[in-house]
Amino acid sequence: MVSCKWCTLKLQIDINCDLGESYGPFKVGNDEKIMPHITSANIACGFHAGDPLTIMRTVALAKKCDVAVGAHPGYPDLLGFGRREMQLAVEEVKNYLIYQISALDGFAKANGVAVQHVKPHGALYNKAARDEETSRGVVEAIEALDRNLVVFAPPQSVLAKVAAASGLRVAYEVFADRAYNSDGSLVSRTKTNAIIENPQKAVERAISMVREKTVEAVNGETLNFGEVHTICVHGDTPSALRLAESLKRGLIKARVEVKPVSSFVHDFRL
Repeated sequence: MVSCKWCTLKLQIDINCDLGESYGPFKVGNDEKIMPHITSANIACGFHAGDPLTIMRTVALAKKCDVAVGAHPGYPDLLGFGRREMQLAVEEVKNYLIYQISALDGFAKANGVAVQHVKPHGALYNKAARDEETSRGVVEAIEALDRNLVVFAPPQSVLAKVAAASGLRVAYEVFADRAYNSDGSLVSRTKTNAIIENPQKAVERAISMVREKTVEAVNGETLNFGEVHTICVHGDTPSALRLAESLKRGLIKARVEVKPVSSFVHDFRL
């Protein structure tokens, strides 16, 4: 049950989900059922998951559901699903992202839609959050392609700071279905408490992150995020559909307007 203390002020938030992560005969997630409950889709670009047919289908589905399209580039790591960190130079990160974002942009153009944002995937996202060289590679790729693209990044992260310092739009991202360490990082997926599958708990945490700008870490400490613009649900978790449905319904009930991030993050800078 949503507490009325959250219902005094109307705010805006985006719900994003990592989709298009099937590959050949291997099906990942439930994109068709999840898509109507989100406002931004992070679409795998072929390096950690996804293939041309999957990308085309996912972009077309996003267009049908009026969901904004974003690139979800990762390390070239199909076997590890992009969750194994690599030691790459700035130029390598930059060119890997140019390759992947450009691929998605081609499919977006073929469907008559624009790419809204870029959200690095998995180990690349985690490293960019703390490493300046990796962040520079991400930012330089976006600058080379389209400075109107929104960068999804953790609040107060190195990626957010580097992107904002370059004059790019930044959307602060938090996670409804993942537990946090006291330093603001996500709990490793190797631990049993890493993923939050209870929809009610995920909704309560999400509303707290949007309204109070805080969330409870696994050690009981309170993390302060500051501004929050987009909330992620991972499409590859078994409970993703229930979480997405509950999250959208719960946020709307708490008088939070759910819409694509580009519609309200305009000239935001750190």
